[in-house]
Amino acid sequence: MNKYKSSAQLKGIAKDQLFGHYGTTIGALLLVGIITLIITSMPDWFVSANSIPELIIYCLISFIVSLFTGIFSSGEAFLYLKLTCGQKVSIKDVFSGFRVYPDKAIILQLVFSLLTYVCQVPIMIFYYLFLTTGTVKYILFLSIFCVIGSAVSIIIGLMFSQAFYLLQDFPQYSAKEILKMSRQIMKGHKGRLFYIFLSFLPLYLLGIFSFFIVYLWLIPYTNAVMANFYMDLMKNRSLTSPQ
Repeated sequence: MNKYKSSAQLKGIAKDQLFGHYGTTIGALLLVGIITLIITSMPDWFVSANSIPELIIYCLISFIVSLFTGIFSSGEAFLYLKLTCGQKVSIKDVFSGFRVYPDKAIILQLVFSLLTYVCQVPIMIFYYLFLTTGTVKYILFLSIFCVIGSAVSIIIGLMFSQAFYLLQDFPQYSAKEILKMSRQIMKGHKGRLFYIFLSFLPLYLLGIFSFFIVYLWLIPYTNAVMANFYMDLMKNRSLTSPQ
């Protein structure tokens, strides 16, 4: 018998938990969005990227600056875990990542960013070759590696999707142990989580017609479901610590 909750059950629980808390979650979403926008636009203030050396410097600065978004990902995980546990939530909860091992949050984000960049390298190479040579065959290679890179990114993303929740629950673990634990608890569940993500796709597509205003409610709803997915995993897991 399947002891794990279905997608519909997780969504129903999330809806009940969010009732009366949308103001807080939407406020947190807007706050993190504004801060992230400021952080990620910082390279534009210092580098024009009009030459190859400047472009390289721009990319390096962008990469380094993006690592700090992991602290807010940790804070958001804390907020939604509190929500799932029936605790009072506050907009300031998104800053909890600065208190709970921000160095580990940055390391986790570093791993995610590096893996993403590695998946994109072949795509960028063939795109550059096409632009410089105009050879059509590079478009074929570009398309193939886009598919492969996307597939690998999705698998890796699902594998380590629980990392920031685990950081909140097990702050004593190292970043390496947290990643290992995420990989372990997601064994046999990547397909289930991917299905849940896909089930939101129609809502996000319809949200476009509202000029993305619906996303203010849809993103917190999605985050609440993801937090409940994590809680469901932890309640039913038999492994209590990294091997």
